[in-house]
Amino acid sequence: MPETQNTTHTRTNARGYPAEKARQGEIILRKPWMRVVFIAGLAGCVLLVLGIRIAAGL
Repeated sequence: MPETQNTTHTRTNARGYPAEKARQGEIILRKPWMRVVFIAGLAGCVLLVLGIRIAAGL
């Protein structure tokens, strides 16, 4: 029975993009609304953590 697994060192994801090129990428926010959504998501994470800590302390 022939091998069906990829035995090369370059692994690809479901879309066929090499994993080596996907690592250590940069976040490109080209439009102003993308920047707003990204910053709001980061701020939301911080506020969620603070809210949970405050609620747990009460």
